[in-house]
Amino acid sequence: MQRPPAKVVPGVAVAEDVPLYLDEIGRCVALEHVSIQPQVSGRMTGIHFTDGAELKKGDLLFTIEVRPYQAMVSSAEANLAQARAVADLAKVEFERSKTLLEKKALAQQEFDTAKNAVSVADARIQQNQAALEMAKIDLDYCTIKSPIDGRAGHRLVDLGNVVAANTGSLLVLQRLDPIYAEFTVTENDLPSAQKYIALGTLRVEVRLPDDAGAPRIGELTFLDNAVADGTGTVRLRATLENKDHRFWPGQFIRARLVLTTLKGAVLVPAEATQLSPQGPFVYVIKADSTAELRPVTLGQTQGARVVVTKGLEPGDRIIVRGHLGVMPGGKVQAEEAKAAAGESAKP
Repeated sequence: MQRPPAKVVPGVAVAEDVPLYLDEIGRCVALEHVSIQPQVSGRMTGIHFTDGAELKKGDLLFTIEVRPYQAMVSSAEANLAQARAVADLAKVEFERSKTLLEKKALAQQEFDTAKNAVSVADARIQQNQAALEMAKIDLDYCTIKSPIDGRAGHRLVDLGNVVAANTGSLLVLQRLDPIYAEFTVTENDLPSAQKYIALGTLRVEVRLPDDAGAPRIGELTFLDNAVADGTGTVRLRATLENKDHRFWPGQFIRARLVLTTLKGAVLVPAEATQLSPQGPFVYVIKADSTAELRPVTLGQTQGARVVVTKGLEPGDRIIVRGHLGVMPGGKVQAEEAKAAAGESAKP
């Protein structure tokens, strides 16, 4: 008794240009991360932003009590004026000494002393000018402004608190647009990445872990200079536009590093491939409606499809579903109404 043909859902191997890629897990990192520290000591007299505010470079953040530092500036200005007055007198006495020395009415030692007094007075002017500049710098440090465009975190000081110079952080600012997507590749994948990086800038597709929407496209902008001890990985970084703040520093992301485009790659639905002890295979539907078991070599998955690097040609009819009743060389009946030709679920 002849066995009835197995009912199968057919498909077609198609040729398309598809990406060759590396899929990795990573994190978002702020483009700029700044910890604001006081550079002078004093009482906090002004906080000029709200926590979480979007700040521009130059926006006023904090004010430290200025009166002690204004007094230091005034004192330094007075010392400078005094030093200039002393220098003026020393110069007058030196000119008088020259006249007396020419008339031999003054000893050489006294003339040298007058000359030295001028040099000492000029040096004191320079010293007091430097002290005045330092006092003005300290006065400027009483006003703390944002050094970058970024988003403020939670402030770590309140009005009335006394802060110490170069001790502790007042606030952390982070620039969110653009933003970095950092990820790693294994040292085994590193030669492939280096090969294609040398040919030009690579594209990186970044998604949030549970985001099924379109990825954000960025460019690979950094490849670290060493493989990390212990992990055997090397760090890479892509730069992404982030005006909508879709990505947040510290957030996990899925990164796809696109190395190149495979031209005319042969694709079949992933469910068409089967596995035997000898390796992967597909059933090819021959012209006489019999099934041929065809060993294949598989490449990367592309959504619901997979690349076949060896074993199939574009246009080959294959069995997508219904493998259970198929025997090599046996007859099959294609259910064309349910066919899952090569169009099934593209990435």
